[in-house]
Amino acid sequence: MRKLLLYLIILSTGFIFVFRLFYLQVYDTSYATLSEDNAIKVIYDYPQRGDIYDRNGKLMVTNQPSYDVMVIPRELKPFDTIEFCKLLNIEKQKLVKNLKKAWAYSPRVPSVIIPQLTKNEYAYLQEKMRKFNGFFIQKRSLRNYHTDNAANVLGYIGEVNNAQIKKDPYYLSGDLIGIDGVEKQYENILRGEKGVKRIQKDRFNRDIGPYKGGRYDTLPVNGKDLTITLDAELQAYGQKLMANKRGGIVAIEPSTGEILALVTAPTYKPELLVGRKRSPNFTKLYYDTIAKPLFDRGLQGEYPPGSPFKTINALIGLQENVVNTEERIYCRLGYYYGSKGQKLGCHSHPTPLNMIPGIAHSCNAYFATVYRRAIEKYDTPQEGIDNWRRHVTSFGLGNYLGNDLPVGKKGNIPDAEDYNRAYEYPTYKWYATATISNAIGQGEVLATPIQLANMTAAIANKGFYFTPHILKAIDGQPIKEEQFTIPKQTTIDREHFDPVIEGMHQVYVMGTASHLKSPGINICGKTGTAENFTKIDGKKVQLTDHSVFIAFAPKENPQIALCVFVENGYYGARYAGRMATLMIEKHIKGEITRKDLENWVLSHSLEEEYAKPLSGKPFKINQ
Repeated sequence: MRKLLLYLIILSTGFIFVFRLFYLQVYDTSYATLSEDNAIKVIYDYPQRGDIYDRNGKLMVTNQPSYDVMVIPRELKPFDTIEFCKLLNIEKQKLVKNLKKAWAYSPRVPSVIIPQLTKNEYAYLQEKMRKFNGFFIQKRSLRNYHTDNAANVLGYIGEVNNAQIKKDPYYLSGDLIGIDGVEKQYENILRGEKGVKRIQKDRFNRDIGPYKGGRYDTLPVNGKDLTITLDAELQAYGQKLMANKRGGIVAIEPSTGEILALVTAPTYKPELLVGRKRSPNFTKLYYDTIAKPLFDRGLQGEYPPGSPFKTINALIGLQENVVNTEERIYCRLGYYYGSKGQKLGCHSHPTPLNMIPGIAHSCNAYFATVYRRAIEKYDTPQEGIDNWRRHVTSFGLGNYLGNDLPVGKKGNIPDAEDYNRAYEYPTYKWYATATISNAIGQGEVLATPIQLANMTAAIANKGFYFTPHILKAIDGQPIKEEQFTIPKQTTIDREHFDPVIEGMHQVYVMGTASHLKSPGINICGKTGTAENFTKIDGKKVQLTDHSVFIAFAPKENPQIALCVFVENGYYGARYAGRMATLMIEKHIKGEITRKDLENWVLSHSLEEEYAKPLSGKPFKINQ
């Protein structure tokens, strides 16, 4: 029995060895792969990134050659570091740091030592690189901008970080990726596909030709060209108007939702974030916490919309049947409410007013009355507020619009739960008058300029809008995504829009913007003066008002809807209204006929306003 056990152990051991050898030689390719990794050099051929054109075919972004000094750490041999550093104009400490980083990343995979050399630097180094084993020069493409504006829309490219490499194995250390704007949003379309060459090496680490005759090599596939919806000339003109001011201009084509202009100010030139100067320039822009040039005010600025919001309350009043277009409401320089005689002030204008002149003259008392009725129509203020919010959010306010740009803000349209928390309900009850500021676009209501432009497009379309978007075509083929081509309906019936549109038209005829009309264009607009508050030492302080204006034109078959928002611009017609008229002229006429408006805007600056210390009059509830 013991003899059998011994034979059994010997046979089992032999069988295990035979099976293991068979598995390693026939099935397991890991060692073959490791051997090939040690004998094959992989070279990547980077594609040309896709170009970017404006809606009229004007080239905005293309490519320029760039060269990176790369290293494969395991192929390094002793070299003259002083000479190498002198050639690359780099300090020895930085070279050592970068080499350690390359070893940590991978001994076999190339890493960047010096990125983005110029043509002249490349030409100088090319002949000398043969002296430094393990180093080589990799050709890439950098962006070349044919415009000095729209940086917030176009975005920029930069080197991938470790998190991005782990997330997507396509990228390697030193690769470039879209970081903001269109470059980021459409990275997978713009970047193309890298080509790969595999070079066989002998035991002396010398290249001996393509691996397996180049059977596994691939050619690079260039990125696809994009046509975006911007009108480059309109964008540049809007940027010109916003010089020495802060704010945003957003213009949309109502019939498609295409973004015609997306201006933010202050901004920066796109070329600042190209090449080796990108990092120091970005640092300067990032730490400018006063002007905030990297902050896209058109998409991210959340502001009280002010009087342009009255158009929505007019539509809700008509839809809820709490007012008609003929009823006249008195204004005694404001709206009085509450047991303590609280007042929502108003400016001097004819009284009483019905809806159309109420919009034209921007009467606070009229819209406070309409708003209060819309809330008090329901059994509780909670029901009234939530129904009001349902109507407002149908215009794209209070949430992300779904546009195809990587940044944005939701704004705020309050609901009953917000007020229940604020007033500690049910311990304390609240009523419609506690929310009366919503009637005139103040209080808790916040919106971004793109939301207000989209709201204006929905009014121009009499009840629907297309999701605003920046992409128009890919390689010349128009986009067909349902997200951007199927209209979204508001909760307001179509027949209620005509009186509101006429009221906006009368703003230019005999109302608050009558001095801003443009000959030959029927413009519909709404001025707005948005109160501007901040906190200083825990106290609420009122600063100079913001200037707001929404408009669309022509009145019939609108071609453009826009919002202009100028921070600390005093009142709606002062800055924003003038700029809105000029943008409309530029788009529809192709030229400026109101040179008086243009000269005024270009010759006036708000820099002194922004330079004032943060001081102001303490806010009082009755002001």
